[in-house]
Amino acid sequence: MSQPLPLSGVVITKNEADRIARCVASMTPLCSEVIVLDSGSTDDTVRIATELGARVEQLEWQGFALQKNAAIAMARERWVLLLDADEWLEPRAQEDVRKLFAGDIEQSDVWLLMRRTHFLGHALRGGSFAREPVHRLFRSNIRHGLRAVHEYLDVEGRTVRPSRIVLEHDTARSAEDYWSKLQRYAALWAGEQHAKGKTAGPLRGWFAATAYLLKNLLLRGGIVDGAAGWRFHWLHARYAKRKYDLLARASVA
Repeated sequence: MSQPLPLSGVVITKNEADRIARCVASMTPLCSEVIVLDSGSTDDTVRIATELGARVEQLEWQGFALQKNAAIAMARERWVLLLDADEWLEPRAQEDVRKLFAGDIEQSDVWLLMRRTHFLGHALRGGSFAREPVHRLFRSNIRHGLRAVHEYLDVEGRTVRPSRIVLEHDTARSAEDYWSKLQRYAALWAGEQHAKGKTAGPLRGWFAATAYLLKNLLLRGGIVDGAAGWRFHWLHARYAKRKYDLLARASVA
């Protein structure tokens, strides 16, 4: 049996009982510890994570960036693997992590994982979400910048390099659930932009939605995913339109 790496696996949760097992189980073969920072789950999330060997801590929800920063601060190893509850590493990706630690890990502060999104059972082959570089393997002294939604790792002054590690992402329990999540993100984004003094005209949302579809279906080949791809990208085009529509309404309020 392979020995754990000097790596802390970190995930934040709330009511993720249907998918936390896959996430945690993909980290335990690699990590010397797996930390699950929960924010008051009322389902079996805590029990499942604990039974799989994770250390579960509790913290009232602080927002995405602050919650993830709190979880990272709990890590005892020099390196952190940060996953969301709906993400996991397949065995080949786990082996690629081991190869990186056996060779070039110290050559960078942050390693990009290539995230592949699955939508309702279909692994996307085209579009921006089929191969999306994300900052998920990094030194434990790095933190996220503060943003209400779509939090980002603050890598200013840090070395960032790509890796061959593929991160799987099962983004939606259902189309309805996913659209509800995108609407919440749109409201958070619009509120944050409005607070910064940003504005939007009444047609900005239509332009954003059209640009999204052209980019992801045509320029980046999302059309190869057929009906599943169209359904996914249509939801994201609606999201692009909605966030600017909300900002436009706030601009004239």
